[in-house]
Amino acid sequence: MDIKEIQNLIKFVAKSGASEVKLEMDDLKITIKTGSDNEGVSHVQYAPVAAPQMAQAPAQQAEAAAPAEAAPPKAAQEDTSKFITIKSPIIGTFYRKPSPDKPLFVEVGQTISEGDVLCVIEAMKLFNEIESEVSGKIVKVLVDDSSPVEFDQPLFLIDPS
Repeated sequence: MDIKEIQNLIKFVAKSGASEVKLEMDDLKITIKTGSDNEGVSHVQYAPVAAPQMAQAPAQQAEAAAPAEAAPPKAAQEDTSKFITIKSPIIGTFYRKPSPDKPLFVEVGQTISEGDVLCVIEAMKLFNEIESEVSGKIVKVLVDDSSPVEFDQPLFLIDPS
């Protein structure tokens, strides 16, 4: 389960009115709690669960799984190694526009300068402008609009060349 699926699950639980949802799969356990006095606030507990099969034959499974797991991250790392990642300095809600009726701060392919506003992150009813630390071209936006973000979560990929 990736971060986007978890974020969508949080949104679904918040809209459904449920106070608590627990999801347990083979390799992870998620608990989402919403409080009626904290309207719109979700608390997520994520706990990876060790697979019992690994304890039985760790050497055989590690050898079988290693080539398949090692190749995709290495390929992804090679593609993005020349790009600079702009990360979230705070926890909050990511917005690509200053308000719903305004245009996006930046779009993919747009050239930006150091100090340009890339997005805003709402934290505790305060909107914090996130400025670019470098000049370059926006290669990819890594977060959906109106999505919750964590501290140090990658937001944008920028090509400085």
